[in-house]
Amino acid sequence: YYLLFVFLGCRLLAVELTSSNTKPVVQEFQSVELSCIIKSTVTPDPRIEWKKIRDGETSYVFFDNKMQGDFATRAEILSRTSLVIKNTTRMDTATYRCEVAAPSDTKTIDEINIQLTVQVKPMIPRCTVPKAVPVGKTASLHCHENEGYPKSTYSWYRNSEPLSPDTKSNAKPQNSSYTLNPATGTLVFHAVHKGDTGRYSCIATNDAGFAKCEEQEMEVYDLNIGGIIGGVLVVLAVLVLITLGICCAYRRGYFANSKESGESYKTPAKPDGVNYIRTDDEGDFRHKSSFVI
Repeated sequence: YYLLFVFLGCRLLAVELTSSNTKPVVQEFQSVELSCIIKSTVTPDPRIEWKKIRDGETSYVFFDNKMQGDFATRAEILSRTSLVIKNTTRMDTATYRCEVAAPSDTKTIDEINIQLTVQVKPMIPRCTVPKAVPVGKTASLHCHENEGYPKSTYSWYRNSEPLSPDTKSNAKPQNSSYTLNPATGTLVFHAVHKGDTGRYSCIATNDAGFAKCEEQEMEVYDLNIGGIIGGVLVVLAVLVLITLGICCAYRRGYFANSKESGESYKTPAKPDGVNYIRTDDEGDFRHKSSFVI
């Protein structure tokens, strides 16, 4: 009996905390209560502190009987120890530690951790759909957004009908050869056919909601091999005719230099030992010979 009394006495003299929810989840911009309840204490006015732990850094939320930082305008203490955060944001996702110091108790300090998750709805995803793809070729469609928390999963629709990510599902369209990754939002057609033509859209979904991108048209067209070969032959024939025409023109002298075909005046070269003198009576040049010994 004595040992039991001592055990119960020590238990009653130890400050002890509990919580009604140690992992609350709330959507962004809503209010949430972080429950911290003093289960037992003999100290009439224990000291209450709240701390926030995020990415390995610890900061005060409630200290010295007042809110700290940006919590001063959007948080308050409820029922002496619990913390209420109003207008939560994604940056509020963290571990919150409630610490109570009770000097009159045998165990003077106790603490409890609350893991808060603030969910964020996905933003409208960015979708990439090729406009036109030839039959038999590979086509890759992409869908992604990076605002939602937790991370979004993705689903694709063609003409408002869902495309099943399960390749063995009966809901998969006949003759379609594709793979769909819900985690990355990538839809790959390994060999498109005419039936894959349509309007494609993607929906990003998480626990907080969903968002959809606008429909985009993808056309699958036949690749006319005969027409392509015919076009190449026509171009080659035209190039050959042009080349032959140019060669014939050169042979007939149409591209000869006009200076070579026409007469051009050249000043006679002055022979050595001859000096040209112009007189007033003569209208032309005459020369005076001199002999060089």
